[in-house]
Amino acid sequence: MYFLFVLKKIMNPPILHFRPNRYWSIIVILLAVILVSGNGAFGFHSGGVATCSSCHTLHNSQEGMPVDPNDISGNQWLLITSSASDLCLSCHGEQNGAVFGTNPLTPPPEKGAGNFVFLLEDNINDAPDGAINPINGDAAGHNINAPSRGVAADRTLITAPGGTFPASEMGCTSCHNPHGNNSFRYLNGVGTVQGGAATFAFPAPNAVGIDINGDPESNSHHTAYLNGMTQWCCNCHTGYIDGHQGTFSHPTDRPLSGRIVQQYDIYNGTADSVGGVAATAYLAEVPFEDGTNTTSSTAGPYPSSQLMCLSCHRAHASSAPYAGRWDFNVDLLSQDGVVSGSYPIPNPYISPTQKSLCYKCHPSGSG
Repeated sequence: MYFLFVLKKIMNPPILHFRPNRYWSIIVILLAVILVSGNGAFGFHSGGVATCSSCHTLHNSQEGMPVDPNDISGNQWLLITSSASDLCLSCHGEQNGAVFGTNPLTPPPEKGAGNFVFLLEDNINDAPDGAINPINGDAAGHNINAPSRGVAADRTLITAPGGTFPASEMGCTSCHNPHGNNSFRYLNGVGTVQGGAATFAFPAPNAVGIDINGDPESNSHHTAYLNGMTQWCCNCHTGYIDGHQGTFSHPTDRPLSGRIVQQYDIYNGTADSVGGVAATAYLAEVPFEDGTNTTSSTAGPYPSSQLMCLSCHRAHASSAPYAGRWDFNVDLLSQDGVVSGSYPIPNPYISPTQKSLCYKCHPSGSG
C-alpha cells in the first residue's frame, strides 16, 4: 500500500512543484528495484541481475592475469575461472546453498543434496576392515572437476556407473543449467548437455526444494519429490534402473507395496519399531516420491508412492560410500565414523543402538 501511495504522489505531484525529469527518474528506480528483487537466483542465472562478465571473460584475462594459463585462447566457455565447477562454487561453495564446505569433519547444515566436501576424505570405510582397506573420497559421490577445491575427475572410473557419461567431464553443469530454466534446481532436461558431453533422454524431475539459504532439512522441512527422479538419474546411470541389464537387484521407480507402506508408517526407530503413525511417519533421510508431497508434509507414503534413487542416496556426496544417506556398511548408525575417522552421519532417531535405516522399509533390514 505504501508503494501505491508513493507512486500516486509521483504521478500526481503538486502543480507548483512539478519536476518531470526528477519524478520519472524516481519511477524508473522504483521499477528497477521491484524487478531485481523479484527475479532472485533465476534472474541472476538468466542474466536478469547479472552481467555476462560475472561468469565470462572476453579475452581470457581477469585483473591483468590470464584466467587459464594452460590455454592462451581461454577455456572452453571463456569462464573467469579455470573450470565451470570452480565458478559455480565461487557462489555456492560456502554460501547460497553451501554445497562445498571447508572441512569434511564439520560440513555445513544439510539442505538435501549432500555436500561435495566429503570428496576430500581420505577414508570413508566404516566396515570392520575399514582401517586396512580405506575407501577415499572418490567414492563419496559425484566427482566434480574443481581444481580450486582440490578435487578432480574420478581416479578410478572412466564413465558413470551403469552408463557412458565421461567421468572426465563431470561437473556442476553436467546436471544443472548455468543459464537457468524452469526445472527443479535448474536441472538439465532432454537434449545435449554440457556442450555435447552427453545427451539426456529423460526430462528433469518434478520436485519442490527448500530455500537454499534457509533452515536445514528436517522431517517437516524438506525437498518435496513428486515424480521423475529415477528416470532423470538414468540419463547417466542407465544400467541401474529396474529392468535394465539385470545389474540392479533393488527395485526402483515403481509403486511401493502395501507391506512397505505399512512398515514405513509404523517404524519409528529401533527403540520404537512398531509405534509410528502414518500422519508423522515421514523421514527426511529416507524420502519417497508422491504427487501430493509438499516441503512441509509429514505423512508417510501411499501405495502409489514411489521409491527412487534419492531414497537411499544423496545427489552430490556424503561421508558414506556411494553417496549413501546412511552408511550401508555398518550395522548400527553409531558405528559410522568410528573406524574411518570420517564425519558420522547424524542419527535421525534417539536410540544409541539405532540400526541401519534399511529398517524403515524392511522389517528384517533387507529383502
